[in-house]
Amino acid sequence: AALERSLDVQALRGARVAALVEGADGRVVFARDADRPLTPASNAKIFTSLAALSAFGPAHRFETLLLADREPDAEGAVGTLVLKGGGDPALNSEDWWRIADGLRRAGLRRVRGDLVLDDSLFDRELWHPSWGRTSARAYHAPVSALNANYGTFSAVVRPGAAIGSPAIVSLAPAVDHLRLVNRAVTLDPRRQTQLRVDREEAAGNELVIVSGQAAADEHDVTFYRSVVDPTRYAGSVLREQLAQAGVRVDGELRVARDGAEAAGTELLRHRGRPLSEIVELCMKYSNNQIAEALVKQLALREGAPRGSWSEGIPALRRRLESLGVGADGFDLVDGSGLSYHDRATPRALVQAIRAGESSFAFGPEWMASMPIADVDGTLSDRAAGAAGWVRAKTGTLTRVTALSGLAQLASGERVRFSILVNGYRSGDRDAMRAVDGFVEALVSPPSVAAGGR
Repeated sequence: AALERSLDVQALRGARVAALVEGADGRVVFARDADRPLTPASNAKIFTSLAALSAFGPAHRFETLLLADREPDAEGAVGTLVLKGGGDPALNSEDWWRIADGLRRAGLRRVRGDLVLDDSLFDRELWHPSWGRTSARAYHAPVSALNANYGTFSAVVRPGAAIGSPAIVSLAPAVDHLRLVNRAVTLDPRRQTQLRVDREEAAGNELVIVSGQAAADEHDVTFYRSVVDPTRYAGSVLREQLAQAGVRVDGELRVARDGAEAAGTELLRHRGRPLSEIVELCMKYSNNQIAEALVKQLALREGAPRGSWSEGIPALRRRLESLGVGADGFDLVDGSGLSYHDRATPRALVQAIRAGESSFAFGPEWMASMPIADVDGTLSDRAAGAAGWVRAKTGTLTRVTALSGLAQLASGERVRFSILVNGYRSGDRDAMRAVDGFVEALVSPPSVAAGGR
C-alpha cells in the first residue's frame, strides 16, 4: 500500500509508470505493469555493464600499442611512430602522460616522421544514427577506438580584469587540436552572465568558440564539451605529453588508412585500468561514451572484424539471454540508453540485476559500480530518505526517468527493483523526486521509525 501511495502523486499523473520489486527469494513484492516496455534511458547501462563483465571478466584490461618503423637509433630517433588504439574508453590525460613517459624510458627522443593514428579496431560510425542531431554536450561524445578524456574537454570562463575587456578562458587539456576563439566580454556586475561554448571542425583541428558576456563579479563558469574528431584529439594529447617528456615529433598527425601502416617494432604496450574500474566510471557517472565503446568491444569479443553497433548490439542481446534475461523484455539499439528507440521492461531489468548480483565471477564488482543513494555518483543528492540503503542506476531523458537496482529493507532483506516512468507532464525534478519517494517508501515502511533499522 505504501508503494502504491508513493506513485499516486501529482508529478506522475498521466505518466506511463511500470515497476517491479522482487524479494531475495524471487517472490514478487510489488508489481505495476512489470512487463510493459518503456524507454529506459541510462538504465540500459545495466544491461551493457553486465554483458561486458560477463564477456571479459572484471580484471580484463584493454591495450593501446605504440609501434615504430624501427628501434630508436643512437640518438633515440625513429622514423614513424604509430599509435594503435585498442578501444580503451577510459584513457585520460594522466594515462597519456604515462604512455609518453614509458616511450621516453624505452629510449625514444625524436620522431622524424609523422605520428600515425590507427583507430581501425572500431568502425568510423562515431555517433549512433538513432540519436538524431547531436549537440556539443559532453554526453554526446563520439565513440572511437582512440580517445582521450572520454572524448571531452572543459572550458573555464572567468571575467577579465576590467569592464569591456575580454573574458579569460582556459581549456583543459590545452592541446593544439583545440583552437580557442574567444568572443566573450566582461560587463558591469549588474548585468547577467550569459555564456555559450560551441565547437566546429576547421582544417583538421577544432575551433572552440566562446561567446557572450561574463559579469565582472562572476565566479568561474565551467563548460564540458565533446570533441568532433576523437582520433586526432587523442593524438594531439599524446603529442603534447611527448613534448613535455622531451620527445620531439617533427611530422604531422596522420590517420592511418584502414589500419594499413608499416610499423612493426613495438615500443610500448599500455594496459589500461581493469574493466571493473571502467564499468564503475560508466555506472556511477552514467558515461555514455564508455557504454557505447563496450558495445563495440562485445562485437570484437564474438569475432567481428571491427567493433560496431551493427555487430555489438546482437552480441549484447545474446550475452544477456545467456545470463537469463528474457529476450522479450528488452529491445536495445545502443548501449548507453541515449536513444529514444530503446525499450525495456522492469522485469527484464530485475532479471539482469539478479544475474549480476548472483555472479561469483563479477557480482561484487558489478554491485560496487552502482551509485549509492545520497552518497555518490548520479544519486549523490537524491533519495536522502534511503541514504546508504539503495544502490541503483539512474536514467534521465526528456520526459523519461528511471531507477533500477538493489535495496535493503528494514527487515534486513535485500530486494531488487526497477521503476520506469515515461511521458510525465511535470518537471524533471518533480518526477525524479516521485521516483525517489518510491524507493524511500520501499526501504522505510511506516512501521519503522525514521532513522531506525
